[in-house]
Amino acid sequence: MNVFEYVRHSRKARLAAALLSLAALAACGEQPAKSASSPTTSFTENGVTVTLSVSDWHPPQGTLTAVFTPEEKGFHLYSTDLPATGIEGVGRPTAMDVTGVLRADGKLTAAADVRTISVPGVDAPVPVYPDGPVTTTLPIRADGNGEATVLLGYASCSSEEGCTIPVADHPVHLRLTDEGPAFGAH
Repeated sequence: MNVFEYVRHSRKARLAAALLSLAALAACGEQPAKSASSPTTSFTENGVTVTLSVSDWHPPQGTLTAVFTPEEKGFHLYSTDLPATGIEGVGRPTAMDVTGVLRADGKLTAAADVRTISVPGVDAPVPVYPDGPVTTTLPIRADGNGEATVLLGYASCSSEEGCTIPVADHPVHLRLTDEGPAFGAH
Protein backbone atom coordinates (compact mmCIF):
# COMPACT_ATOMS: atom_id res chain seq x y z
CA MET A 1 0.00 0.00 0.00
CA ASN A 2 1.46 3.38 -0.97
CA VAL A 3 1.17 6.60 1.08
CA PHE A 4 -1.88 7.89 -0.83
CA GLU A 5 -3.80 4.64 -0.35
CA TYR A 6 -2.89 4.62 3.37
CA VAL A 7 -4.17 8.21 3.89
CA ARG A 8 -7.41 7.48 2.01
CA HIS A 9 -7.86 4.24 4.00
CA SER A 10 -7.23 5.91 7.39
CA ARG A 11 -9.69 8.75 6.59
CA LYS A 12 -12.35 6.16 5.79
CA ALA A 13 -11.55 4.33 9.03
CA ARG A 14 -11.83 7.53 11.10
CA LEU A 15 -15.11 8.47 9.39
CA ALA A 16 -16.51 4.99 9.99
CA ALA A 17 -15.48 5.13 13.67
CA ALA A 18 -17.12 8.57 14.09
CA LEU A 19 -20.35 7.37 12.46
CA LEU A 20 -20.40 4.26 14.64
CA SER A 21 -19.91 6.42 17.75
CA LEU A 22 -22.83 8.68 16.78
CA ALA A 23 -24.98 5.64 16.04
CA ALA A 24 -24.12 4.14 19.43
CA LEU A 25 -25.02 7.41 21.19
CA ALA A 26 -28.33 7.58 19.31
CA ALA A 27 -29.12 3.95 20.19
CA CYS A 28 -28.61 4.80 23.88
CA GLY A 29 -30.83 7.86 23.60
CA GLU A 30 -27.86 10.23 24.02
CA GLN A 31 -27.31 13.40 22.04
CA PRO A 32 -23.85 14.67 21.15
CA ALA A 33 -22.76 17.68 23.19
CA LYS A 34 -23.57 21.05 21.67
CA SER A 35 -20.66 23.41 21.22
CA ALA A 36 -22.70 26.61 21.58
CA SER A 37 -21.32 28.95 24.19
CA SER A 38 -23.30 30.84 26.77
CA PRO A 39 -24.31 34.38 25.76
CA THR A 40 -22.18 36.94 27.63
CA THR A 41 -21.95 40.73 27.88
CA SER A 42 -20.20 43.19 30.18
CA PHE A 43 -20.10 46.84 31.21
CA THR A 44 -18.09 49.01 33.58
CA GLU A 45 -19.66 51.70 35.74
CA ASN A 46 -18.48 53.50 38.88
CA GLY A 47 -15.35 51.42 39.42
CA VAL A 48 -16.82 47.94 38.88
CA THR A 49 -16.86 45.74 35.77
CA VAL A 50 -19.91 43.48 35.58
CA THR A 51 -19.84 40.41 33.32
CA LEU A 52 -23.27 38.89 32.77
CA SER A 53 -23.97 35.50 31.21
CA VAL A 54 -26.80 33.01 30.75
CA SER A 55 -25.94 29.37 31.36
CA ASP A 56 -27.69 26.02 31.67
CA TRP A 57 -30.41 27.26 29.30
CA HIS A 58 -33.02 24.53 28.93
CA PRO A 59 -36.18 26.36 27.79
CA PRO A 60 -37.91 27.86 29.60
CA GLN A 61 -35.31 28.08 32.40
CA GLY A 62 -31.66 28.77 33.03
CA THR A 63 -29.24 30.67 35.23
CA LEU A 64 -28.10 34.29 35.07
CA THR A 65 -24.58 34.76 36.39
CA ALA A 66 -23.09 38.17 37.14
CA VAL A 67 -19.45 38.59 38.13
CA PHE A 68 -18.86 41.95 39.84
CA THR A 69 -15.16 42.90 39.68
CA PRO A 70 -13.92 46.08 41.35
CA GLU A 71 -11.37 47.81 39.10
CA GLU A 72 -9.09 48.77 41.99
CA LYS A 73 -7.38 46.48 44.45
CA GLY A 74 -8.70 46.68 48.01
CA PHE A 75 -12.36 47.30 47.09
CA HIS A 76 -15.24 45.10 48.24
CA LEU A 77 -18.94 44.82 47.37
CA TYR A 78 -21.84 44.81 49.80
CA SER A 79 -23.84 41.66 50.59
CA THR A 80 -26.92 40.72 48.56
CA ASP A 81 -28.75 40.61 51.91
CA LEU A 82 -28.01 44.27 52.76
CA PRO A 83 -31.24 46.30 53.02
CA ALA A 84 -32.00 48.43 49.91
CA THR A 85 -31.10 51.64 51.79
CA GLY A 86 -28.02 50.14 53.48
CA ILE A 87 -27.24 50.07 57.19
CA GLU A 88 -27.91 53.50 58.67
CA GLY A 89 -27.67 54.80 55.08
CA VAL A 90 -24.28 53.17 54.39
CA GLY A 91 -23.86 50.78 51.45
CA ARG A 92 -26.15 49.37 48.78
CA PRO A 93 -26.83 45.67 48.18
CA THR A 94 -25.37 43.73 45.29
CA ALA A 95 -28.57 43.06 43.33
CA MET A 96 -29.89 41.46 40.14
CA ASP A 97 -33.53 41.39 39.03
CA VAL A 98 -35.33 40.64 35.76
CA THR A 99 -38.34 42.12 33.94
CA GLY A 100 -40.18 41.44 30.71
CA VAL A 101 -40.56 37.81 29.64
CA LEU A 102 -38.13 36.67 32.37
CA ARG A 103 -38.81 36.21 36.04
CA ALA A 104 -36.65 35.11 38.95
CA ASP A 105 -37.13 31.42 39.73
CA GLY A 106 -35.28 31.52 43.04
CA LYS A 107 -33.10 33.74 45.19
CA LEU A 108 -29.94 35.61 44.14
CA THR A 109 -26.95 33.88 45.72
CA ALA A 110 -23.27 34.78 45.91
CA ALA A 111 -20.28 32.45 45.76
CA ALA A 112 -18.45 34.35 48.52
CA ASP A 113 -18.68 34.35 52.29
CA VAL A 114 -20.12 37.41 53.97
CA ARG A 115 -18.06 39.15 56.61
CA THR A 116 -18.93 42.23 58.60
CA ILE A 117 -16.98 45.45 58.91
CA SER A 118 -17.24 48.42 61.22
CA VAL A 119 -17.77 51.76 59.54
CA PRO A 120 -17.02 54.97 61.44
CA GLY A 121 -20.26 56.69 62.44
CA VAL A 122 -22.36 53.52 61.96
CA ASP A 123 -23.41 51.61 65.08
CA ALA A 124 -24.34 48.30 63.39
CA PRO A 125 -21.89 46.00 61.56
CA VAL A 126 -22.09 46.22 57.76
CA PRO A 127 -22.15 42.91 55.76
CA VAL A 128 -19.71 42.82 52.83
CA TYR A 129 -17.91 40.30 50.65
CA PRO A 130 -14.11 39.97 50.76
CA ASP A 131 -12.18 42.40 48.54
CA GLY A 132 -12.17 41.46 44.86
CA PRO A 133 -14.59 39.82 42.43
CA VAL A 134 -17.91 38.34 43.53
CA THR A 135 -19.92 35.87 41.44
CA THR A 136 -23.70 35.87 41.86
CA THR A 137 -26.30 33.57 40.31
CA LEU A 138 -30.03 33.90 39.80
CA PRO A 139 -32.25 31.06 38.54
CA ILE A 140 -34.59 32.40 35.83
CA ARG A 141 -37.69 31.26 33.97
CA ALA A 142 -39.10 32.63 30.71
CA ASP A 143 -42.79 33.21 30.08
CA GLY A 144 -42.18 32.86 26.32
CA ASN A 145 -40.12 34.54 23.64
CA GLY A 146 -39.61 38.29 23.64
CA GLU A 147 -37.76 41.09 25.37
CA ALA A 148 -36.37 41.07 28.89
CA THR A 149 -34.23 43.40 30.97
CA VAL A 150 -31.74 42.45 33.65
CA LEU A 151 -31.43 45.17 36.33
CA LEU A 152 -28.14 45.27 38.25
CA GLY A 153 -27.23 47.22 41.35
CA TYR A 154 -24.12 47.45 43.53
CA ALA A 155 -21.66 49.70 45.35
CA SER A 156 -18.01 49.14 46.08
CA CYS A 157 -15.93 50.49 48.94
CA SER A 158 -12.42 50.45 50.28
CA SER A 159 -11.58 50.95 53.94
CA GLU A 160 -8.81 53.34 52.82
CA GLU A 161 -10.18 54.93 49.63
CA GLY A 162 -13.85 55.35 50.53
CA CYS A 163 -16.82 54.32 48.39
CA THR A 164 -17.79 54.65 44.76
CA ILE A 165 -21.15 56.10 43.76
CA PRO A 166 -23.77 53.31 43.99
CA VAL A 167 -25.28 51.90 40.79
CA ALA A 168 -29.01 51.19 40.87
CA ASP A 169 -31.04 49.29 38.27
CA HIS A 170 -28.42 49.37 35.48
CA PRO A 171 -30.35 47.83 32.54
CA VAL A 172 -28.95 45.08 30.33
CA HIS A 173 -31.27 44.00 27.51
CA LEU A 174 -31.85 40.38 26.61
CA ARG A 175 -33.94 38.83 23.84
CA LEU A 176 -35.35 35.32 24.05
CA THR A 177 -36.08 33.40 20.85
CA ASP A 178 -36.46 29.74 19.92
CA GLU A 179 -32.67 29.72 19.42
CA GLY A 180 -32.15 30.84 23.04
CA PRO A 181 -31.20 34.03 24.87
CA ALA A 182 -29.04 36.79 23.35
CA PHE A 183 -27.85 40.08 24.81
CA GLY A 184 -28.40 43.31 22.88
CA ALA A 185 -30.56 46.36 22.41
CA HIS A 186 -34.33 46.01 22.23
